[in-house]
Order: sequence, then C-alpha cells, then structure tokens
Amino acid sequence: MPRLRQVSRSEAEAPIVVAMYDYLFDDRDPVVDPGTADGTTGDWWTVMANSPPALQHAVDGFLFYQDPGRVLDPVLREVAQLRVGVAAGSRFVAEQHRLRLERLGVEPALIEAVNTPGGIPDDPAAAQVVVLVDQMVAGLGAVDDEAFEPLRARLGDEAMLELCYITTMYLMHAVLSKTLQTEQDA
Repeated sequence: MPRLRQVSRSEAEAPIVVAMYDYLFDDRDPVVDPGTADGTTGDWWTVMANSPPALQHAVDGFLFYQDPGRVLDPVLREVAQLRVGVAAGSRFVAEQHRLRLERLGVEPALIEAVNTPGGIPDDPAAAQVVVLVDQMVAGLGAVDDEAFEPLRARLGDEAMLELCYITTMYLMHAVLSKTLQTEQDA
C-alpha cells in the first residue's frame, strides 16, 4: 500500500496525468481498477500524480533514456537499470528492466547474472557495467578508476555520461519507489 494518496482519474486535471493515465490504463480509473499491461499495479503513477510537475519531470527522463538518438547501447543501458534495481533493493526497478532486457532478446544467462546480487555476466561490456553500477550504488557515486576508466575507454565520453546519468536517475527511482512503497517495493 503506497504511503501517499493515489489520485483517481476523476481528480486528474493536469495534461501529463491525463495523458499517462490514458496511455497506461485506457479509460479505466487506475485507483478503482488498477493494473498496467506489464503486470504492475500502476500505483507509482497514481502516487506521482499528486505532483504533476514531478510526474512530468520523471516522464521527460523516461523519454530521454529511450530516445533513439542516445549513443549508449540500449542493452547496456538496460543492464545498468536492472542492476541498479538489484543493488538498491528495488524489486520494481529490477523487474521492469529485467522485462525490457527480455524484450530486447538478451540471453537468459546474462539477465540472470545481472539480476543476481554479486553476479557478474560473462559478456565483458555487461560485466564492466555491473561493476561500475555496483560501485555507484554502494558508494553513492564513489567509484574507483579501475571500474570507470576501462568502461569509458570502451564506450567513449558521451555514452559514458549517458550511462552514469541514466544509472543515477534510476537510483533515484529505486529509492523513491521504496520510500513511497509503490509497486512491488511496499
């Protein structure tokens, strides 16, 4: 049960709230009839609707990371997002990005390694991402050069910045979801 009030469809006036409710819940009231196509209750959305500007900011972040103009490989992005959920203890973030990796056609063994605390995938690039993300989460951004520099050399500066930005954005979402007790983090 979320710690904050859920906003029903009848209360939703802000364009971003209405748009997201239409997109995720069709014409249903997500408080009365919860559930999204990906199997979550959708209470993250109904709680975030308490502040339409905060919801808009979050949606803008989702649009940023999903933009096809990103330099960062989508698989490595999703590896980072899944691992942030695992490392931060957010079942909601981890599950959403485990599903995205499956949809991207990633091998189950790689997904399982990323989804296991302490697990390291056999794929060298994914392994470097996992090591970096684990240090970012555990050290709240403090990472050693041995984790950072080889990955930066592999990805380049722009993709490395995108990786770090998206990882910290999802650390925020993991912490927020746990704090507000939304989705599976209740």
